[in-house]
Amino acid sequence: MSGRQPIRHAIAQLHWRLSPWRLVREQPAFEGPRLLIGAPHTSNRDFVLMLAIAWDARLPVRWLGKRQLFRAPFGGIMRALGGIPVDRDDPAGLVDRVVAQARRDPRAAIVVTPDGTRRSKGWRSGFYRIALDADLPVTLGFVDATTRTAGLGPTIRLTGDVPADMDRIRAFYADKAGILPEHRTEPRLADEAGLATRLAEERSRG
Repeated sequence: MSGRQPIRHAIAQLHWRLSPWRLVREQPAFEGPRLLIGAPHTSNRDFVLMLAIAWDARLPVRWLGKRQLFRAPFGGIMRALGGIPVDRDDPAGLVDRVVAQARRDPRAAIVVTPDGTRRSKGWRSGFYRIALDADLPVTLGFVDATTRTAGLGPTIRLTGDVPADMDRIRAFYADKAGILPEHRTEPRLADEAGLATRLAEERSRG
């Protein structure tokens, strides 16, 4: 493990030595591909903390971003930092790309921000569908201004029981405020019971 991403790891180490934030490392470290939730997403500074968390752990991080971020002149930089452009009009294609990425790298950490924009009223369900369809566990990454901590929490397997899974996620994020607490979004999907029913029907059809 010590030989993985030495330059990025060194940058992350310097960042955490100089940062007023304290890093909470994953305990125990998870080995394997996963989705990594970045929440609460309340500031553009979340991006820097996300990279510093992932680079410290030497994770081959990839992140999903709206395709507008990948236009010139910064598109090349976004891709070099692990960005995957998202076409919201092609959700099935996105799942296929996530699965392919997980197969290419057995330690892939694919970051999603389900609360989306900082004006959202709830979380989008895309992360849940991707994790279930791609059979990937979900790691709960966090930023909390009240304790000045950021890092990785537990890694969980989603079950298809959406309300129960979201209750576990809500319990973890209940005391996590984000960088700007006034922009925090409650981890709640629009129709959790209805989504559970639709997912069960889709899976039964095979």
